[in-house]
Amino acid sequence: MNEILQKIQAIEREQKKRAEQDALARYNTGRKKHKKQLAFHRCKKRNRWVFGGNRSGKTECGAVEAVWMARGNHPYRKNRRDVFGWVVSLTSQVQRDVAQQKILHYLRSDWIEDIVMSSGRKDAPAAGVIDQIRVKNVFGGISVIGFKSCDQGRERFQGSSLDFVWFDEEPPAEIYEECVMRVLDRKGDIFGTMTPLKGLTFVYEEIYLNKRNNPQVWYEFMEWADNPFLPKKELEALTETLDETTLQARRYGRFCTREGLVYPEFDEDVHVIDPFPVPKEWQDTISIDPGLKNPLSAHWYCTDFDGNVYVVAEHYAAGKDVDFHTEAIKDICDRLGWKRDSRGRISALIDPAAGQRTLASAKSVSELFYERGILVDTRVDKDVFAGIARVKSYLKGGKGRPSLYIFRSCPCMIREFKGYFWGNDESPVKRDDHAMDELRYYLMTRPHACAATEEKSGVALDKDRRIRSLRRKRNGGG
Repeated sequence: MNEILQKIQAIEREQKKRAEQDALARYNTGRKKHKKQLAFHRCKKRNRWVFGGNRSGKTECGAVEAVWMARGNHPYRKNRRDVFGWVVSLTSQVQRDVAQQKILHYLRSDWIEDIVMSSGRKDAPAAGVIDQIRVKNVFGGISVIGFKSCDQGRERFQGSSLDFVWFDEEPPAEIYEECVMRVLDRKGDIFGTMTPLKGLTFVYEEIYLNKRNNPQVWYEFMEWADNPFLPKKELEALTETLDETTLQARRYGRFCTREGLVYPEFDEDVHVIDPFPVPKEWQDTISIDPGLKNPLSAHWYCTDFDGNVYVVAEHYAAGKDVDFHTEAIKDICDRLGWKRDSRGRISALIDPAAGQRTLASAKSVSELFYERGILVDTRVDKDVFAGIARVKSYLKGGKGRPSLYIFRSCPCMIREFKGYFWGNDESPVKRDDHAMDELRYYLMTRPHACAATEEKSGVALDKDRRIRSLRRKRNGGG
């Protein structure tokens, strides 16, 4: 009997020891949970990024994601056997001190089949530089987590087929591109965790602005306040030591330049909403910033009964002629059931420059639109600074709620909001600002809330018809 009790106690001690060592089992399971880490893990897209401040918890979720995939026990994704992935750091020293340390923290020793070292001893892997960790997969196979550093050069990233690549901090563009090629044939994942300290790099263009409109791209900002384990007093002390630009990157994980965003008030989580059926009474007008070689930007604006503005559709295309643009605008109007006059024509605002004729054309752009059934009005206020102030007032709104909302189906306007910066001459940089211009044209027309219309009954409509008939007879009409 004593022998049996001793065996039971030994098993219990081993279970307790393993539980204490199992950091993965304790990850995000307590009373306090890091909600943005969980949002990252739950996202099903294949190119996911966390733009986080220092100590925001971004590296933790990258390491856990890699271990879950290697083990084959990811709680939110389809798991695989014999997974092969890379962890990519900037240098081998950074690998040893950051990503490698995190991976070892979440990998229980009994899950490791073997470790291959680049330098150092595998019985003390944390002190050296690891080349590969062979991980026991829950389906019975062996997964491999390989470690790479960007200072090895692009050639060291060629040839392999991968299930995932985790970038711990921002890689050079050529290494990112090479790794994208490595996951293609296995339909693998790219994920990155980084603090954007290098300014407006390729990650800003490819991921944050998503200029290619890649449906697999997803990102999340993660700041100090999102990490429930950071003491508030420490956050306050750190905040006081940083200038505004540095604070935007190191606390909030935001891309910024010394010049700064024109619209820092814009928050994609607040101002961008899912499309919904808009009442016809809300329809206001279309605003156009014309372009031939440059993009033509057109957006459809609605105003509700409280004066809130909704951007509900967009047409955005470069290198096309007026015929192409007018047909596209009419097609969108047909789809929306957009209002027209009695002759089927569409009203719109347009940049006053569209009214000018050039030596290359006998007619102005506004005349060309007019001939094709789009009645463009060039009488708009182009004052840039007053217009920016007006946009800011709509972004802020009142009583804690904005007065401007953009449908998620307008990605070009959303992208311009995120990439609209001040230049050195205290004016906005004239680049990728076409939607920003025509938004100003529209808001400077001071749209008013439309009055709600009451639908009349059949009896009331018949009464109105009889009254009109009597008035015509009294006035001598037929």
